[in-house]
Amino acid sequence: MSASTRARIGVVGYGAGGHRFHVPYIQAVEGWELAGVVTRSAERRAILATEAPGVPAFDSLDALLDAGVDAVVITTPPDTRRELVLRALERGAHVVADKPFAPTAQGARELQAAAERSGRILTAYQNRRWDTDLVTLKQVIDEGQLGDIWRVSSRMDQDDSGTLETGPAHGLLRDLGSHLVDQMAFLFGPVERVSAHLDITAVDGVEVDCGFDVALHHANGVFTRVASSKINHLDGRELIAYGDLGAYESSMDDVQTAQIDAGLRPASSATGWGLEAEARWGTLHTTEGSRQIPSARGDYAEYYRILLTAVRGESAPPVPIEQAVHTVEILDAARESARTGLTVEI
Repeated sequence: MSASTRARIGVVGYGAGGHRFHVPYIQAVEGWELAGVVTRSAERRAILATEAPGVPAFDSLDALLDAGVDAVVITTPPDTRRELVLRALERGAHVVADKPFAPTAQGARELQAAAERSGRILTAYQNRRWDTDLVTLKQVIDEGQLGDIWRVSSRMDQDDSGTLETGPAHGLLRDLGSHLVDQMAFLFGPVERVSAHLDITAVDGVEVDCGFDVALHHANGVFTRVASSKINHLDGRELIAYGDLGAYESSMDDVQTAQIDAGLRPASSATGWGLEAEARWGTLHTTEGSRQIPSARGDYAEYYRILLTAVRGESAPPVPIEQAVHTVEILDAARESARTGLTVEI
């Protein structure tokens, strides 16, 4: 595929994920043509007609594939995702699988093997690698302002009990935990040991984890900790990084999600997209004192820009499959650690 040819991409599922976290960012990348969305819901089809005029709605993945696409995004509930991913790969499409990429590491490796047999790209949608606060922290680290990194603490609490999903493939660790764990592995590389605690509640008689605190020992010696809650009536985000030259702390908003919810779109709001307000900039503490660090620009559309170059054969995928599998391995280890009370090696 040449750089001048627009690639065709379809989205399977148009709930909160498809509507808020995929379609707006695909539309922001010129090289993609949104070829269609799979949804049978009349209400969601009406929303699609407003948000993406002229984009057809399909009843099934096969109908979308029959229309001709280079790639598909699978953003249906986790229980349905595996079979859809396998079907799309079988029919020759590149695939983006929403998180959780798979419920277990074994399942993730099975998908990886299927992708390798098909010769197609399979990648996980870890869009939070391009969160405003994480991009800013990465910039601080890459510029050497903290020196050698010792440890990082990442907390994201959400007062949103209504979206806590139940069932064997669900829970907050597999949901938001997929993102927070991936962010740390993205910044600091593979994890060797994991220890974890899970908060457990019952929803309709089914036990599910509604909070977590997970400690990660990276192969390079960095120690990170990720934590979250969903039913404790607390809403907030905090990142703290410690290095031999100082510390950096931030409590930024979930910037891009807030902009989407306010009716803004990255394709039409490029100037201020993904930038945190000055009042919420992070602070760097060193021997020279404390000073605010201007917000870097977060942009989930970067995921789809990189995916486009990968589909054209010009780059690696935005999240290589090996990294996606490793994140699920970490989540498995965290669940085992919480169950046994032991530190688990990967």
